Amino acid sequence: MLDYSSLGLKVGLELHQQLDTKHKLFCGCPTKLRDDEPDVKFLRRLRPTQSELGQVDEAALFEFKRGRRYLYESYDDSVCLVEMDEEPPHDVNQEALDIALEVALLLKAKPVDQVCVMRKVVIDGSNTTGFQRTLLVAIGGPEAVVEDEEGPVRIETICVEEDAARKMGELEDTVQYRLDRLGIPLVEVATAPEIKSPEQARRVALKIGRLLRATGKVKRGLGTIRQDLNVSIKDGARIEIKGVQDLDLLPKIIEFEVVRQLNLLKIAEELKRRGVTPSDLNYAFADVTELFRNTKSKVLLGGLRKGWRILAVKLPGFAGLVGREIQPGRRLGTELKDYAVFWGGVQGIFHTDELPGYGVSPEEVEALREELKAGELDAVVFTVAPLSKAEEALKAVVDRAKQAVQGVPEETRSANPDGTTKYSRPRPGAARMYPETDVRPITITEERLKKIKEALPELPEQKFKRFVEELKLNPELAEAMLRSKKLELFEKIVSQVKVPPVLVASTLEYTLKGLKREGFA
Repeated sequence: MLDYSSLGLKVGLELHQQLDTKHKLFCGCPTKLRDDEPDVKFLRRLRPTQSELGQVDEAALFEFKRGRRYLYESYDDSVCLVEMDEEPPHDVNQEALDIALEVALLLKAKPVDQVCVMRKVVIDGSNTTGFQRTLLVAIGGPEAVVEDEEGPVRIETICVEEDAARKMGELEDTVQYRLDRLGIPLVEVATAPEIKSPEQARRVALKIGRLLRATGKVKRGLGTIRQDLNVSIKDGARIEIKGVQDLDLLPKIIEFEVVRQLNLLKIAEELKRRGVTPSDLNYAFADVTELFRNTKSKVLLGGLRKGWRILAVKLPGFAGLVGREIQPGRRLGTELKDYAVFWGGVQGIFHTDELPGYGVSPEEVEALREELKAGELDAVVFTVAPLSKAEEALKAVVDRAKQAVQGVPEETRSANPDGTTKYSRPRPGAARMYPETDVRPITITEERLKKIKEALPELPEQKFKRFVEELKLNPELAEAMLRSKKLELFEKIVSQVKVPPVLVASTLEYTLKGLKREGFA
């Protein structure tokens, strides 16, 4: 068992929940997703812009350097010129803003006096504009906390954002997106980095999720809510993990990230013990194509037949460390590969810690080591690709290896279904935010807040207590009803029909599910 307290674990949560509004955040299009054939397709490229201070965000520059094109799909009746970025945004959806204010008041956060729309630079193709519009609605106060057995966790901010386009596929340098989801309002609830354990993160996320559902104004189902994490440990780095949809996966993701950072710190210690410094690593690439002309490796042969080159680089002092596991099923070599794939666009890499193997013979490995003058403690990494891509890929490998000498690099990672994570992009900086010039600020009046306060729903904790004490549900059944999509129906039946609440709850939550499994519903 890991001692998270002594490791100095800090976790912050960002919950993004789709709102069940009549139309999107900046236009009148409906908030529904489509599976039928799109009516329109168009192709775009995106470029980064400078902030007000003349700076370019590193993460945006990273996406631009990948040289990708974006194929967008849209529908005549659920996508308009706003989503296509052919028309300025309309006024802010007031229904969405009211829901966000309701969430803020339920969390005892302090609404801002004036809501201003900001642009957050995003050029991965998920927004046709090259930015996401976001509105800060409320900030945390002394009472804006989520109570938990391991200690309270403060709420920092509550925002409204437009959801991104749906990624439908990817082919070489073209990414396909569908615009039906773009612009659906999201509420974002961000906590302070005060979560101390993986299980506490799950409990806090569950409580916030319950509160959002208590409004009765949020969408339900897969993909309608997702969590981002910020995870750090002592001597490690702040890592942003994006797109966690399964609440029960949160503890495992945090645990695996802690393990990853601990293993990276151990690798850094070993490299320092071997006397390796970042200056020992350089872009001294060698073209070793001729060494593999008669190789039995299918991957290398496939590339050579296309006229590609095989480029290699020596990593001094890295022997035995590139193949070291840092997360279940993932090694330092996997991290190097992720960088090579994203920065260079190659299909993958080979390294001497895993060779001979994959059709590469011992004789080829020996010849490779001789060609690069690799010693016993040195590793060699190589890739097969068009020359320019191979060079960019190996530059990324060397850059990541330099970071390995120093410890854990700050970066944004995406969650895998097994709880591990993979490199996604550099962490964004302050240069990615600047004011939206096409939408006027909105003043939040006392009258508006008073009207929302008068109609606040019952809090989940209060509802749970009422279900147990007044309706006589056992705690397990009360918990199940709080999470059920049939909660509103349950309360309607109980209030209008003289039937034992326990019978109603068990029928809705268990009997109907059993009948459905048996094919009767």
